[in-house]
Amino acid sequence: MSTRPVIAITLGDPCGIGPEVVAKALSSREIYNVCVPLVVGSITAMEQGIKIADASLAIRKVGSISSVKSLPGEISVIDTGWIPLDSIQMGKISADAGRASVEWVKYAAQLCLDGEVDAIATAPIHKEAVILAGYKEVGHMEILQAMTQAPQVATMLISGILRVVHLTTHRPLSEAANAVTKENVLAKITLTNDSFKQWGFKSARIGVAALNPHASDGGLLGSEESEAIEPAIREASAQGINVVGPVPADTIFHQAIKGDYDVVLAMYHDQGHIPIKVYGFEQSISVNLGLPLTRTSVDHGTAFDIAGKGIAQATSMIEAIKLAASIASGDGMI
Repeated sequence: MSTRPVIAITLGDPCGIGPEVVAKALSSREIYNVCVPLVVGSITAMEQGIKIADASLAIRKVGSISSVKSLPGEISVIDTGWIPLDSIQMGKISADAGRASVEWVKYAAQLCLDGEVDAIATAPIHKEAVILAGYKEVGHMEILQAMTQAPQVATMLISGILRVVHLTTHRPLSEAANAVTKENVLAKITLTNDSFKQWGFKSARIGVAALNPHASDGGLLGSEESEAIEPAIREASAQGINVVGPVPADTIFHQAIKGDYDVVLAMYHDQGHIPIKVYGFEQSISVNLGLPLTRTSVDHGTAFDIAGKGIAQATSMIEAIKLAASIASGDGMI
C-alpha cells in the first residue's frame, strides 16, 4: 500500500484547456513521486486531452479507489459518464460541458469527504457554462461551500513566496466595497490564522491591505479603514493573532515578497489577483480555506481561445497537484 496521498483531479470544462493541462501534468514523473493521481471525469474527454497534448499516456478505467494504480505513463480515471461529448465543441460554451464540470467536482469532493481520497485538485470550469447548466453557484469554492455547508470560506492564491487571501472574490466592485465590515474582516483574519496553524505555522504574520488609496489618508479618501479594518485588526491582535495593517495596497504586496508577511489579506478580487499574476502568472495556484476538505486549483481560466491547440501551459496544474499532495501529507505549504 502506497503512503502517498491519493489526489482526485477533475478535468474542468471539457471545452477548454482542462483535459489538456491535466494530461500534460500527468506526463510529469514528479507528480507520481508525491501522490497517487486519480482523474475524475470522462475517459473520452481525457483521451481528447491526451491527443491535444500529444502525450504518451495510457488510460486505466477504474471503478473503485482500491483499483487505482500509480504508474508513470498510465492515468487512472473514474468515468462518471455525465456528458455527451458529441454535443460539444472546443472553445464553445456548452450547458452539457458546464453540467459535467460541476458534477465531476461534486463527485471528487464526495470521495474526499468519505475518506476515499485525500484531497482534490481542480482544472478550470467556465462560469457562463455553469450558469447555463442551471447552477446558482458560479465558482468551485461556492459550489463546495454549498455542498458542505461550510460557514466561513476564503480563496487564497499562491505564487512562490507570495500568498494572498481574499475578503471577497466574485462580486462587482461596488458590492465588494460594501462587504468591508469589521465582522467580515475579523472573520477572514481569524480563518486565515486558523488555517495557517493547521499547516504548521506557529504564528503566521498576516498583513491586511487597505481598501482605499493611501489607507484613506486619515479619512480624506474613505472611512472603511477607520470604521472596519482597523477595529478588526485591533480585536484580532487582542486575541493574540500576529496581524498588522491596514497597509496601502500599493505597498503591502512588495513587502510580502520581501518576506515581511506570510500572507496578505486583500479586500477584493482584483486587488489580490493582480499582484499574484504579475509576480508569477504561470505558477500561480489557489487553495480554499474553511472547507472540510483540501481543494487546490489552477489559477487560470478555461482559455477557450487556445483550447484544442496544444499550447496550454501545465505549470499551474502541476503546482496545484503538488500543493494538494503536500497539504494532504501533512507537510504544510510548499
